[in-house]
Amino acid sequence: RALRDSAQTTRMKKTQSKFTNLGRFALLALALVGFTAAFSDVGHVSRDKAEANDNLLGSYLAGRFARGQRDTSTAAEFYGRALAKDPKNEVILEQAFLLEASAGNWPRAVALAKDLIERDPSNTVARYQLGARAFKRGDYAAAKTHFANVGKDPIADLTKMLAQTWITQAEGRPGEALKTFDNMNKAEWSQHYQRYHRALIADLAGRQKEAGRDFARAFGKNPRSSRLAEAYARHAANADNFELSKTILDTHLSKVSGGVIAKALQEQVDRGETPDLMVRNPKEGLAEIFYGIGDALAGEDDFEIGTIYIQLALYLHPQFTVANAALGEIYQSNKKYELAIKAYDQVPEDSPLWLNAKIRKAFAMNSLERVEEAKALLEKLADKTPGNTKPLDALGDILRSHKRFEEAAVYYSRAIDLIDEPEKKDFSLFYARGVCYERMNEWPKAEADLQRAMELDPDQPLVLNYLGYSWVDQGQNLKEAMELIRKAVKLDPNDGYFVDSLGWAHYRLGEFDEAVEHLERAVELRPDDPVINDHLGDAYWRVGRQSEAKYQWSQALTLKPEPDDKKKIENKLANGLEEPRRAEAQSEGTSTGN
Repeated sequence: RALRDSAQTTRMKKTQSKFTNLGRFALLALALVGFTAAFSDVGHVSRDKAEANDNLLGSYLAGRFARGQRDTSTAAEFYGRALAKDPKNEVILEQAFLLEASAGNWPRAVALAKDLIERDPSNTVARYQLGARAFKRGDYAAAKTHFANVGKDPIADLTKMLAQTWITQAEGRPGEALKTFDNMNKAEWSQHYQRYHRALIADLAGRQKEAGRDFARAFGKNPRSSRLAEAYARHAANADNFELSKTILDTHLSKVSGGVIAKALQEQVDRGETPDLMVRNPKEGLAEIFYGIGDALAGEDDFEIGTIYIQLALYLHPQFTVANAALGEIYQSNKKYELAIKAYDQVPEDSPLWLNAKIRKAFAMNSLERVEEAKALLEKLADKTPGNTKPLDALGDILRSHKRFEEAAVYYSRAIDLIDEPEKKDFSLFYARGVCYERMNEWPKAEADLQRAMELDPDQPLVLNYLGYSWVDQGQNLKEAMELIRKAVKLDPNDGYFVDSLGWAHYRLGEFDEAVEHLERAVELRPDDPVINDHLGDAYWRVGRQSEAKYQWSQALTLKPEPDDKKKIENKLANGLEEPRRAEAQSEGTSTGN
């Protein structure tokens, strides 16, 4: 959070002064240049129309719009057009540079960085770019100059100081590099990075005792850090302390889920093999700075600056596997699926991250409606890793998302069959297959799977809610069902679907006032869900608030309900609701399938 807040504050202060007058001018320009003509009806850039409006303000505004949509390539194109018409405009120059750096277009980014520091000598990212370029070429004096002249903010200060230590190490002066850390910022948030990099430098310099002390201090403070745990374990194994290496990895894995890299390293250490050090040369050390900070910033939803940091890491170290995987995740979380696929394809098959990268690639393909390609990819992965449930689980999830429940259930069953003794983490397979069976109207099978999932993990609100809601919807086990739903809401009180289930349970029991209370809350939490809006309409009708009920049903229709649900809602709008018959299975509302 400290990294994110510092970055946002600095950028806001810097940008605010530049854009104050230009922003007012831009608002006026919207009417003058026919800005909206540059876009299609769905908000995408229409290149033919944009060509007709290809002027400075039109290109600038189109670039800003595309950037706001995180369409980096289109934004870079329009800023490039604007810059060509006004090459001395510092604002446009900076934005064009940031976009090229974010996309990893290095020849263009370097040229723009050179122009930018002539106008703004302390531009932080431009200095990073030129400093990294000089370092990569072995021009350490130039690299020092560039990093020394970055802007003033906590993240820039940390990056600058860490970079200077790696430059000093590259010059063959590790002792001096290590002493630099004595004068660094003592803020708690930056101590992790400082101790980590001090240990990396000491390790590379052959000062194993110093490295061990620094690693131990850092790991004691943050045993959940995957990079730190891996580096420390590699250090210990290289110092012929395999028992310590195993202890480090055991400690780390006891505190995190997943940890495929740590598990792969654990297997290597168990075989008595000595792995490479985490950082094998100063270039990789400098890349580690940009990766570590970039990954932290991206994790705090600072998409652009996090992407640039990680791209700089890859500029220095193109085979940086974890950086490519992280870049793919950033793109995927921001719905840039084609870019995510390209990043995942850079993860080599011999990496522990390869399988996860391929599975993520399949989900990105699915998001692009390339469902059959995703299915084919996952089937190949399943054949290649016959004992692994992950590709089969992913196949089930993708097919279930497209309501291909029978196919999905087959893949979940194949995954379950691979498990000798199901554990807590396996609840999701039984839950997912249970959902498929319920949608296939095979309730006995669905009920058995949902109950098995609840046995494996009694505190999973998804399972509690689904089973409880299904029982209520069928008029079965009503007391137990209400207990399950209440527990789900208690575990996650801000989940609109769970609150809806509680409200609908009260409705089914004829407790309409209580139903209204919970369903109003559910709509507040999930205003875009047609089923929840429909449920609230039913509850309003039952308490005599017919006008509000009709409004809520009309709202549900605008939210694109399922075809069968749409017909029911239209009938209610025309005829209202009949008097309820409590013993009858629910037929007047729609089903959430929560």
